[in-house]
Amino acid sequence: MKTRFLIWSIFLISIFNMKAQESFSVNMNVKTEPTDKIDFNETNIGISFNKKIGVKNKITNTLEYSNLKVNYEIDHYNNPYENLDRFNQIKNKVEFSHEISNATSLNFSITPTVNFQSNLDMDAFSVLGSFEIKQRLNSNTIINIGAARTTVFGSPKFMPVLSLNYQISNASSLMIGFPDSKISYSNNIRNKFSLSNSFNGNFYHLDSQSDLNTNATKVSLSQMTSALEYERNVDKNWFLNFKAGYDFNKKYNLIDNDNHKVYDFNTGNGCVLGIGIKYKQ
Repeated sequence: MKTRFLIWSIFLISIFNMKAQESFSVNMNVKTEPTDKIDFNETNIGISFNKKIGVKNKITNTLEYSNLKVNYEIDHYNNPYENLDRFNQIKNKVEFSHEISNATSLNFSITPTVNFQSNLDMDAFSVLGSFEIKQRLNSNTIINIGAARTTVFGSPKFMPVLSLNYQISNASSLMIGFPDSKISYSNNIRNKFSLSNSFNGNFYHLDSQSDLNTNATKVSLSQMTSALEYERNVDKNWFLNFKAGYDFNKKYNLIDNDNHKVYDFNTGNGCVLGIGIKYKQ
């Protein structure tokens, strides 16, 4: 009971300051990723607040919950693995931006997260984060360079992050980098089209299972996703988002405490379809 209270306290700290925030947004997304052997279905809901502190500082707080459901083909996997069918994540990302000059700013984030199957305890708790320097080279070009502790390869790891952002015109922009790249185009104030490529992944701590014939303690997922997205501003504050793409090099593994692979589900690659709704104020 004390462990759960501590974890929930960490994630709910931001709620006490909601009235002090300048703006907020709420979003909900549903995504399906069918492969040859396994179907992945994820639902995500998040709420974000941001506030400017003076003229040079900005704080953004994003609280998210996601639920992943996994459907196995009976012919490919036996019962112990079919019980690994639902996973949960709660994370609270706090971002701080400080403007050093008109051309340079520092961006820092810390993201406490719990990734669990059904039992919420301290073993499922981890901390991610990033530190970046943002440098404006000219009126159209910005470069970001830094480091992050992230799960894009299916387990928490430190790695460099880099992006080059170029404003092609008033209607289009380009971002090239790692782990995300994107080109966007808007033909008017209501429509936005994007073509993106991203490395992304996650992991979840497993409940104790005596019938799981390995020393696995976590499941690990990772892939590279190329997708076409369309966002429609249907009203002043409401947005709809549609996404269609494909997962390359998709991996779904069981791993131990040292992040060594102990079982490979060999899912194969698959398409990605998603829809989302967002309220922004």
